[in-house]
Amino acid sequence: MNPPESDTSLFTRLRFVLVETSRAGNIGSVARAMKTMGFSELVLVNPRGADPLNDAEAVAFASGALDILQGARIVGTMAEALDGCNVAAAVSARLREFSPPVWTPRAFAGHVAGQGEVRAALVLGNERVGLPNEIVEKCNVLINIPANPAYSSLNLSQAAQVLAYECRMAAIGDGVPQTPIGFHGDAASVTQIEGMYAHLEEALVSIGFLDADNPKKLMPRLKRLFSRTQLETEEVNILRGIARQILKR
Repeated sequence: MNPPESDTSLFTRLRFVLVETSRAGNIGSVARAMKTMGFSELVLVNPRGADPLNDAEAVAFASGALDILQGARIVGTMAEALDGCNVAAAVSARLREFSPPVWTPRAFAGHVAGQGEVRAALVLGNERVGLPNEIVEKCNVLINIPANPAYSSLNLSQAAQVLAYECRMAAIGDGVPQTPIGFHGDAASVTQIEGMYAHLEEALVSIGFLDADNPKKLMPRLKRLFSRTQLETEEVNILRGIARQILKR
């Protein structure tokens, strides 16, 4: 039985985002995994099937979670999928050189459960190729599920089930330790942060600090740096103000 929900409950603040999913059955399985743990918001970014929400395999694998499947939104871009979110977590078995900070599912769950005003998204990639680097870099953290190093690959719905379970346990209270990082002001949205990066990049090019024709790894490193801070809206505005003054000069 699910606990009572409120506007600040993690069950209403957490979104599952599936990117370019190939098998409709996996979409149905994720819907079932979500419902068993009390979550309901599912967003699909460019699913590969023609009609994944009504596909026979998706319906069969969703089993008793047809309401989650039928209520899923289909969008064309990550910007649409993450609209309104303050925290986005990429889920990947593959670590990246310039990834955001790497968290376990439990650390992520404990963090977002304790932040009542934060809307969060778990982003899971295609079954075969996972998430591309450009999507991972847009996220605040990268979640790596601790698994057997000799065989660490989980099925898409299995990964979703692990994540949903950890978030449920954090939401209902199971003595899960909270991460020390917390939001004190309004958390900046993914859209606000992306706008800040574009503004900052323009300013750095204008003063010759960044070569637009040979940028190397500067912007990915800066994104990695800022993603560790869990930016607030006011902090984003300050950084954009600095970029604005640079461009004026």
